[in-house]
Amino acid sequence: MSVTYDDSVGVEVSSDSFWEVGNYKRTVKRIEDGHRLCSDLMNCLHERARIEKAYAQQLTEWARRWRQLVDKGPQYGTVEKAWVAVMSEAEKVSELHLEVKASLMNEDFEKIKNWQKEAFHKQMMGGFKETKEAEDGFRKAQKPWAKKLKEVEAAKKAYHAACKEEKLAISRETNSKADPSLNPEQLKKLQDKVEKCKQDVLKTKEKYEKSLKELGQGTPQYMEGMEQVFEQCQQFEEKRLRFFREVLLEVQKHLDLSNVASYKNIYRDLEQSIKVADAVEDLRWFRANHGPGMSMNWPQFEEWSADLNRTLSRREKKKTADGVTLTGINQTGEQALQNKPSSVSSYEKTQSYPTDWSDDESNNPFSSTDANGDSNPFDEDTPSGTEVRVRALYDYEGQEHDELSFKAGDELTKIEDEDEQGWCKGRLDNGQVGLYPANYVEAIQ
Repeated sequence: MSVTYDDSVGVEVSSDSFWEVGNYKRTVKRIEDGHRLCSDLMNCLHERARIEKAYAQQLTEWARRWRQLVDKGPQYGTVEKAWVAVMSEAEKVSELHLEVKASLMNEDFEKIKNWQKEAFHKQMMGGFKETKEAEDGFRKAQKPWAKKLKEVEAAKKAYHAACKEEKLAISRETNSKADPSLNPEQLKKLQDKVEKCKQDVLKTKEKYEKSLKELGQGTPQYMEGMEQVFEQCQQFEEKRLRFFREVLLEVQKHLDLSNVASYKNIYRDLEQSIKVADAVEDLRWFRANHGPGMSMNWPQFEEWSADLNRTLSRREKKKTADGVTLTGINQTGEQALQNKPSSVSSYEKTQSYPTDWSDDESNNPFSSTDANGDSNPFDEDTPSGTEVRVRALYDYEGQEHDELSFKAGDELTKIEDEDEQGWCKGRLDNGQVGLYPANYVEAIQ
């Protein structure tokens, strides 16, 4: 069972290295980013499919209207046939673009959606199984080393404090020799204090060196454990990168209608741009900038000095004024908000496409529902007719007058299903009706 810990509190940040306590969270976050990127890629293809469909319909309407005008007009003979051939070209191109729309939605869109479901497994309490496994693996590998690091910092602080106390005691003894008002007994006490401080310095120094040695002995095992978990995350990310490259190449083939030089040049450039994508190079960059390839300021023994102590004191005062940065702190507050599902703006949710975009194809992916019951983004917005009680997973503050505001755990009633932009209409228990992001709530069983 995973146990939440926060051993990094009080540990001074020396670098932004992967090896610092808590800095593995960037690698863990990459898993959730991968899921979001799958959704972004689906939305990208969704919008392109709409454009292809609209263009095809506009070509068909243009060809029909001008064919009638030419047939009824004064033009005749072979020139008339040549003119009509222009409309035939538009009708054929329209058919090709409808095929592009179908390929994007029936093949590419569905392939990404299915891969996303297979690669990322949602948990009952929110988040993904893969994220939790990576988080637990890093915590388990880091916890013993983080505990020893905390002991090193405490030992160093105690040693430096003893050195400071010794210097103060020696200064008092030196000054007392020049004070004739002090009796021998008082001088003896000052001398004893100096001797005691020297003993404290030796003890704290020995403890500091011992804890630093133990930390060094545990570092190889710490690095091995962290590297092992990191490589597992790299392998998971490699699958996504290679899959994206594969899908994008398939998209390129579906979009390529080139029969003329200009089209060939455009899609040749597109293919070359996609083929430049290299999963190995991406992984190498991430490793060098956010992984084990980063440099690390490993803790080393630091001798105490008065000048260093004054510098540290000034730096600590500045941190108090400017704010202190800690690493390894459990994700709360604003960091938790960053991991919430994204929602579209009020401007975006009000945008709609022309009504002439719909068609009556029985197998059209713009109006069908998949076997798992997931609604297709091309379904028309229609009230469900059934009210459902839902519970908020996250806090949401309405940005417009027609949006609802609620806190995580609040219950409300969904009165209309999710629209194309990911919004639902609901009613709070106080009677207020408005819109809210669909992925901020879950149905109450």
